[in-house]
Formats: sequence, C-alpha cells, structure tokens
Amino acid sequence: MGNIATEIVAFLLAVSGWILVSSTLPTDYWKVSSVDGTVITTATFWSNLWKTCVTDSTGVSNCKDFPSMLALAAYIQVCRGLMIAAVCLGFFGAILALIGMKCTKIGGSETTKARLTVLSGFHFILSGICCMTACSIYAHRVTTDFFDPLFVAQKFELGAALFIGWAGSVLCILGGLVFCLSLSEGFSLSGEYSYNGVTSLVTKPNKHSKTTNSLQKEPREQMRQFGRNAYV
Repeated sequence: MGNIATEIVAFLLAVSGWILVSSTLPTDYWKVSSVDGTVITTATFWSNLWKTCVTDSTGVSNCKDFPSMLALAAYIQVCRGLMIAAVCLGFFGAILALIGMKCTKIGGSETTKARLTVLSGFHFILSGICCMTACSIYAHRVTTDFFDPLFVAQKFELGAALFIGWAGSVLCILGGLVFCLSLSEGFSLSGEYSYNGVTSLVTKPNKHSKTTNSLQKEPREQMRQFGRNAYV
C-alpha cells in the first residue's frame, strides 16, 4: 500500500504541474508594462507568446496578433517551441503513468508496469525542464531590457504567466523524480530469481549431509545389536 500511495501522490503532483504548464501557454500576461518612471498610467501594455495588447483606463483592450512567425524575435520562437514540447511531453507522461501505476489493471506484468512508470517520470521531468527553460529565457529578456539604461522604449515587468510556469515546472519535476525512484522495483524480479537459485544450491548439501548422517548411524546400530547378541 505504501508504494501505491507514493505513486498516487507523484501522479497528482505531476499532473497538477502539467495542468499549470498547459495553462501558461495561452495566458495573456507574460509581460506587463512597468509604471516605474512613467507619469501617465492611463494605458497598460501587455503581451504573451501570441499577441501584444493595450488596455486603457476604461478596461477596453485592443490586441494585435503577431503578423509573421518568421519575423518574430528568436527568443519568442524558442519559447513557443519549448512550451509546446512541454505540453506534449506531459500529456504522454500522464498516459504512461496511468498504464504503469500499480493501482490500475492495465499494463501487463509488474516489470512492464514499473518500466512504464519510470518512462513517464522521465517525460514529466523533461516537460518541467522545457517549461522552466522557456520561462527563464523570456524572463531574462524582460529583465535585460528593464535594467538596460540605453533601452528607451516601453519597459516591461514579469507577468503572472511566468510564475505559474515556474510553479508548474517544479511540480512536474518533483512528480517525475518520485516516479523514477521506482526504477529499482522494475528490475527486482530478476534479483528474486537469482536468490532462489542460490538457496536451492544451499539446501542440497544439507539434504546430502542428512543422508550421510543416516547412513553412518545405521552401521553403528548394527554393531550395537551384534555386540548384544555376542554375549547371549
């Protein structure tokens, strides 16, 4: 029951992290305009991986999608690819975890299920690493422009989507690490067979020693009986 409970906790951690990672991809606020050193704050600029928007003081937003994928900045293209890879890896990791967990009835033998569980752990770890890398690259670009004294355009601060992505990536990595700890259980069956072979070899000399002891006792008993008959 302990291993099953551990796998359930790991599955909940990993899937929760994958949900956060998936929700980060379409989230609007990847970066938000900074009010530091700005006198007029009637408009708020914000953008994500797909569009850039401006919201006025009345709450009306005017958004514009990025016109060309090839004309985008390199860091946005890299972040897009990493986030899509993170979502796909987490999806396949969840499917493999459902098949490989001990509390499910599918997946085959215990060895196969353990290997599938470990494989799902690697998928979740890679998903978390991809998401963390994408959020870190985007945050590095935002902070570099913010602290650059020669950058005269609109400066931005870190949005809520980056923090959600970091939290989801940490949960994915933690859940994947717990799944990978079952690697030794996946190959424990082979160790049990070798152990049985050793015990069988050990028990055979014991049986042989018992038979030799019985054979040695029989002549002694016969000599005792013969000695008793000699005095009669």
